[in-house]
Amino acid sequence: MTTTKLHVDGMTCGGCVASITKVLTATPGVDSSQVDLAGQCATITFDPARTSIETLVSRINNAGFEARPLG
Repeated sequence: MTTTKLHVDGMTCGGCVASITKVLTATPGVDSSQVDLAGQCATITFDPARTSIETLVSRINNAGFEARPLG
């Protein structure tokens, strides 16, 4: 498993957090995720054999937010 942290622009409320959490939970290979509204970020643990950072960013962006890797 690999853990990555993404900056997520566009979150304004708990509903946004729920939407991103739902998208990440539905992504094959994602083991866990924690979305932080105040910090505007998501910490995701995933299996790199099943998904990639690029896929995670794309899925969040397709949900109407703007994600990018931190660091």
